[in-house]
Amino acid sequence: MNGTQTLSRAIDILFALSEANGTLTVGEIAQKVNIPESTTYRFLQTLERSGIVERRGKSRIGLGLRIFDLARSLNEQVHRDLLTFALPIMEKLTDETGETSVLFVGSGNQAICIQRVKSSQLIQFSIENGRVLPLHLGASGKSILAFENDKRIESVMEMLPSAFERERLQKELNEIRLQGYSFTNGEVDSNVFAVAAPILDAHGMIIASLAICGPNFRCQAGQEAGFVRKVCDSAERLSRKLGNPEDDIVDISKFR
Repeated sequence: MNGTQTLSRAIDILFALSEANGTLTVGEIAQKVNIPESTTYRFLQTLERSGIVERRGKSRIGLGLRIFDLARSLNEQVHRDLLTFALPIMEKLTDETGETSVLFVGSGNQAICIQRVKSSQLIQFSIENGRVLPLHLGASGKSILAFENDKRIESVMEMLPSAFERERLQKELNEIRLQGYSFTNGEVDSNVFAVAAPILDAHGMIIASLAICGPNFRCQAGQEAGFVRKVCDSAERLSRKLGNPEDDIVDISKFR
């Protein structure tokens, strides 16, 4: 087994443990990654010495604290890169649309504003950095939630009081995934419209949403398509800056 194959197997083991959301036996890991138990055991010994995995109880293996340190460092780096790359794109988006642009990230079942570029118009949407909204309300949160994993979506669904609301939200999330953007009018604020699109990282995972927000009298019939095109184009450029491949980017040609 060469170095590339060895690295690939080690990564497969880490993904197997991550997807298990708990612990696995050596035999279970071997079965999931399709390698002999003896080989799996040797990999686990190496990973354990590095603190990447750890033994928990009798014959149970879980992710170690070191992997969470690495994940936290990676997350901090992604957010630094995100803010660095996002600002000029947001400034251009606000200049082109005349509306405030906002960047949200998900945290648990909430969406948090981490950057905004204010409109220069006298009547404008105003939001402060650090503003928190539920993931299931508003274009920014929904464009994140639609691309989240099933566990996160189920967690948000449990917050809704009725089956009707859960079914309605699920239908909307399906539509957002299909079209690649979210449009809301008067949902969080009765006087505000918003168009948001997802930001995907190098692995096609959702990390943020980019949106424009403004007074709804400036988004009349025929104007929505232009706003959608500009937001999706900006979100695509930001995702590319973060290393996302073309195949994971929403095709915005239908909005042109």
